[in-house]
Amino acid sequence: MGRAFEYRKAAKMKRWGNMSRVFPKLAKAIEIAAKAGGGDPEMNPVLRTAILNAKAQNLPKANIEAAIKRATGKDAKNYTDVNFEGKGPHGVLVFVECATDNNTRTVANVKMHFNKNGGQVVPTGSLEFMFDRKAIFEFDKPDMDLEELELELIDAGLEELEEEEGLCIALADYTDFGNMNTKFEELGLELKKAELKRISNNPQEFTEEQQEEIGKLLEKLEEDDDVQAIFTNME
Repeated sequence: MGRAFEYRKAAKMKRWGNMSRVFPKLAKAIEIAAKAGGGDPEMNPVLRTAILNAKAQNLPKANIEAAIKRATGKDAKNYTDVNFEGKGPHGVLVFVECATDNNTRTVANVKMHFNKNGGQVVPTGSLEFMFDRKAIFEFDKPDMDLEELELELIDAGLEELEEEEGLCIALADYTDFGNMNTKFEELGLELKKAELKRISNNPQEFTEEQQEEIGKLLEKLEEDDDVQAIFTNME
């Protein structure tokens, strides 16, 4: 199996995170997309993708509509993207993506989570080269031949396509996210999920005991309202 299913395995085995944490993050992604490009999904492809991913995680329709309403109202918040890089227990590498309306609060909280859980924040850019940023698309296996589909998607930036038990996962460079999305629409293929992920280019093994300690830091980060996504070099 290639990196597509390494990603899939990591996603399925993820032990931290639940609806109470995930739903607000999905709603925030919708808010940010709607504020930037308007509240009509038909006219805003970023919003369309945010709604797609929210539905994949079973975010209720009412929550989606409320997020769009907040974003297009007069009291809409202004969010800024900010990333943090750090090392956790046993040298695990941690990349944290945030969306915040108060950068001072976010910086203080993220540093506190690392410091209190056996880690430390490192200067920006220290770890970024240790992760490959990829556009990842999940969809059900179509009726068309996969080799034919692969040829169609290569023009849009496809790097890897794998299928297992009726589920297909396509990987491309993050810069081709829009091209790939457009191509799927042209082909009439309905996506289950479309995301930007950072995948470790040198994953490391950790014992169960070490993973438990690392998990404490990851849980604290997940609980933070400003944190949108966390990536590590855990195998």
